[in-house]
Amino acid sequence: MRIAVVLLDGVFDTGLATILDAFATANELAGLHMAAPPQFTVTPVGFRQPVRTALGLELPARPALPAMRPDWAILPALNTKLPEQLLASLQRSDLIEARMQLLAWHGAGTRIAAACIGTFQLAETGLLNGRDATTTWWLGPLFRQRYPEVRLDESRMLVPAGDVVTAGAAIGHLDLALWLIGQASPELAAIVARYLLADLRSSQAQYIIPDHLARADPLIDRFERWARGRLAAGFSLQAAAQALGTSPRTLQRRAEAVLGKSPLAYFQDLRVEHAQRLLRGGLDLDSIAVEVGYADGATLRRLVRRRLGRGVRELRSSRG
Repeated sequence: MRIAVVLLDGVFDTGLATILDAFATANELAGLHMAAPPQFTVTPVGFRQPVRTALGLELPARPALPAMRPDWAILPALNTKLPEQLLASLQRSDLIEARMQLLAWHGAGTRIAAACIGTFQLAETGLLNGRDATTTWWLGPLFRQRYPEVRLDESRMLVPAGDVVTAGAAIGHLDLALWLIGQASPELAAIVARYLLADLRSSQAQYIIPDHLARADPLIDRFERWARGRLAAGFSLQAAAQALGTSPRTLQRRAEAVLGKSPLAYFQDLRVEHAQRLLRGGLDLDSIAVEVGYADGATLRRLVRRRLGRGVRELRSSRG
């Protein structure tokens, strides 16, 4: 499998190293464990010379030559955590050149993968329009507003969508690399995961901080603060809208636009988050259920499993 890793100034060091190390480990282990091992040819491709990582390391990178036809092109994340920084970065000449190259490769049959904030660079090409995708969870509201034609679900860790695939935040780079290795050999991907002690996750939901998402919009921020004081009570859209001085329709519309979910669904997210915190203290489940507005522990147990993909016992043992 021929892989081009797109290097851009300010690339997230951990994400880039994770991708490179995963494929190097796969090549090393393939010969030890498999009779007919697949091989991965990984080529760093850059649009400036040299490329400097976010921590200032200089990396040699090959130019994207016309004859280069990778099977996959991978976009690691830039190390930008704030919306303003990210939006400014997307206008850089090297990022624009990289997007033109991605489109040319894709037109010639190359499949495209992106992780974390790299998904914004992929979305800028238009290749995600009409497709399912994920991204780094804390920039979900910005992604949703900037790319309304993409079906975003930032709770997911990995989303294959035809000839493109997106992965979630930070260490989602490892999930992406193992998925790509698995396209050549599921057996080898499992071996690499065991060597790297990689516990693959299907969801980012347990890591999401709901109030961080709410700050993307003044009305949703006020709704979040209003809701936190009423988790033990039943939810009423009418009451919430009245308290915030808006209409139920406006609150519903803003929640869908910013969060990708209804006010009720977000209210339930806040309940689950608060329940997670209480679980760390060893409180019994029925008492926690009352604290967050559910009749009994069984109802809360089902909600936690559905929202986080993990059971109460797992959350207690991990303190997550």
